[in-house]
Amino acid sequence: MTMYDDKPQERRALNPFLSVWLHPKQTARYIIDEKSMGYAIFILSIGFIGSSLSGLIDSDILMDMPLWLLIVLLLVLGPIIGLISISISALAIWLFGKLLKGTATYTQLFKALSLTAIPFILLIPFYGLWLVTAPDSLMNISFTGEIPWIFWPTILVTVVSSIWSFVISVGIVAEAHQFSNWKGFFTLLIPSIVLGILFFVLVVIIMIIMLIVVSGMML
Repeated sequence: MTMYDDKPQERRALNPFLSVWLHPKQTARYIIDEKSMGYAIFILSIGFIGSSLSGLIDSDILMDMPLWLLIVLLLVLGPIIGLISISISALAIWLFGKLLKGTATYTQLFKALSLTAIPFILLIPFYGLWLVTAPDSLMNISFTGEIPWIFWPTILVTVVSSIWSFVISVGIVAEAHQFSNWKGFFTLLIPSIVLGILFFVLVVIIMIIMLIVVSGMML
């Protein structure tokens, strides 16, 4: 007589840093079911360090800051901005998704959306190298010298990372809410337009506050 195992088959362990690139839905379900909020915060913290580095372009307001202090600020601000951004995005996408009969909870969406930060991890070595080797060409909006070799590879990686982050976001939202990719697209797009404006204002305010604090410390 054939014996059958009635226990559910264990889900195959995934490495979200690799699997999300080609299998965003599977990765989203894995992190929702198997990973903690702490793990999600860890992912978004690393990714938003890369995103914060890309924000140094034409930021000549920070040029007089010592390199070590600038790096410390990026390491601190990146995770904070990421946590705030994902928290607000998850709330907006959760609420809007409910209008389209989505089933995800806020916690599920937060964990899933943390995956969208992974493509920006690729930016860290490129912008880090650019910042160390040619900071003037990176941060000085009036720079007129020779463009460093790192410029074009960095811009290319930035564009690819940004596009791919949005692409995987559609599948991630669709999987979390358990509806179609088209619903996932519009659930993501409409709140993103609104939140993009609010996020820009928030970043500007935070950078101004940090600049005031740092200027006071350097006096």
